[in-house]
Amino acid sequence: MTPLVAGAVLNPINSTLIAVALVPIGQAFGAGPGRTAWLISALYLATAVGQPVVGLLVDRYGARRVLIGGAAVVIVAGVAGMLPVSVSWLTGVRALLGVGTCAGFPAAMAILRRRAEASGQGVPARVLSVLAMSSQTIMVIGPTLGGVLIGLFGWPAIFAVNIPLAGASLLLALFWVPKDDPRADGDQPAPIDVAGIVLFSATLLALLFYLMDPGVGDLYLLAAAVALGAALVFVELRIPRPFLDLRMLAANRAILRTYLRQGLSFLAIYAIMFGYAQWLESARHLSEEAAGMMLLPMSGVAVAAAAFSGRTTGVRARLVTTAVALVGGSVLLLFVGEHTWLGVLLALTALFGLAQGLTSVANQNRLYREAPAEQMGTASGLFRSAQYLGAIVASTLIAQCFGRHAGDEGLHRLAIALVVVSALLLAVTLFDRGLREARPNR
Repeated sequence: MTPLVAGAVLNPINSTLIAVALVPIGQAFGAGPGRTAWLISALYLATAVGQPVVGLLVDRYGARRVLIGGAAVVIVAGVAGMLPVSVSWLTGVRALLGVGTCAGFPAAMAILRRRAEASGQGVPARVLSVLAMSSQTIMVIGPTLGGVLIGLFGWPAIFAVNIPLAGASLLLALFWVPKDDPRADGDQPAPIDVAGIVLFSATLLALLFYLMDPGVGDLYLLAAAVALGAALVFVELRIPRPFLDLRMLAANRAILRTYLRQGLSFLAIYAIMFGYAQWLESARHLSEEAAGMMLLPMSGVAVAAAAFSGRTTGVRARLVTTAVALVGGSVLLLFVGEHTWLGVLLALTALFGLAQGLTSVANQNRLYREAPAEQMGTASGLFRSAQYLGAIVASTLIAQCFGRHAGDEGLHRLAIALVVVSALLLAVTLFDRGLREARPNR
């Protein structure tokens, strides 16, 4: 588990370290929230597109090779991020980090599934819980760690920290991850569906660019996404080994609902993690370290909730609790202002931490049950794509609601949007009959 955890946590730590660095980076280059929002979106764009592609490489060529290659890319990005060239340069570095950190989760899920199939005993729920809980732990302590690093060494430290972390991941993969199964002589992997990958990437990029700045003038991006999506469906239904198995997804509606729940949940969670931190720094005039510390209750509650979610029963109850916590937290956010008592602000982060800790483990367990073994890497990549699609929409909401200043009015606009999103998540969860039929893992 150690090398799998080390690889899987590279993505969540880079997702959250940036939360308290947006303001100092913006001040260093004279950029407002609209421009620094790209530092969030760049990583998620690269990750949302790259996760299923890397998952396919895991399925075809082996998890160990992909883990090692991903760690090497992260090291290069860590070095590049230490150069304070411009916001555009750092945006490119964040995109490279997104590509490199794609490998961890689909590789880990594929290795676990392969071991389970070989032993015939299945993966115990506690193993999936450890994988999810480690990512959750890193994700929720990221803002606090980022605040400490910035306070000690300045904002370039949030990029430099990737060098030792990815170096350790690379060494652990080299020495502890079992070598990929050798192929027999003449046994070549099936050809990769390059056309499907290109069309999927282009469709998703056009949609994501539109979502990042929706408007009448950008409708051409939405039209392009629809046209590219139609071409993707046409191609994928006509080849024997498609990149995106649309027939499997159409027949497996349960996995589609899991993707939807993950996307909606993390839309709200990332909006709080990034938007709330900016508001604390701008409206409450807290330092980066103090803003990170304010998110500690979110960290502690999320870790405890993730540990509790390791049980094999009560998945539906935990998912309903997630949605209720998000609805409640979003409603309370409407009444928060720059003069709100500190204890209320801390309690609010704890409520969102409850949702964060419960949702990933429960949805990950559902994914493990629903995804075909031979497509676990690709299915896991799509699972993370759904999560980061939510993150990209969250960054768009933050930019649209805050404008050039993260004040009370913008925070309340964000809260209204999150009430709608959370209510939709609650409805999707309550009316999902498949959750009532879920059987525990062996």
